[in-house]
Amino acid sequence: MFALVWIHLLAAVVWVGGMVFLSVVLVPVLKRNGAFAQYALLFRTVAYRFRAVVWGAMGILVATGLTLAAGRSIPLMEPSRWPTIFAAKIGLVTLLFTLTLLHDLVVGPRVRRSLGVPEAERSARDRVLLRYSVLVPRISLLVALLVLLLAVVLART
Repeated sequence: MFALVWIHLLAAVVWVGGMVFLSVVLVPVLKRNGAFAQYALLFRTVAYRFRAVVWGAMGILVATGLTLAAGRSIPLMEPSRWPTIFAAKIGLVTLLFTLTLLHDLVVGPRVRRSLGVPEAERSARDRVLLRYSVLVPRISLLVALLVLLLAVVLART
């Protein structure tokens, strides 16, 4: 069980740590002096590589999380009997997975298409998308941090 907890935590740290790195370190450095356009290829390459790591971590988290929950005698097939903290954590994990899917499969590709259009030719919809698309990863990071908080609370109960 110890090894399983360690693997579960390692996958969470990789995912959340990468989110923090991208949001707090890489993007601000690349945006410095308005030079983000120069580094778009670098950012895209890093983001694609991180996406593969994230999806691997998500798979590990699901597999180890289900096993850990079963080991704690949480009736996985009876959500009405779940401890409140566990139910809240699963709800936030579901939201985080949904946001990740939304970011990777919908928002990201649309942003790439919009950025491929000269600025003067972008539609109002493109401009709105580009302005608000940054919210998805920011909300994802906040949700991920809340999941970690609930994980700590759950481990202490």
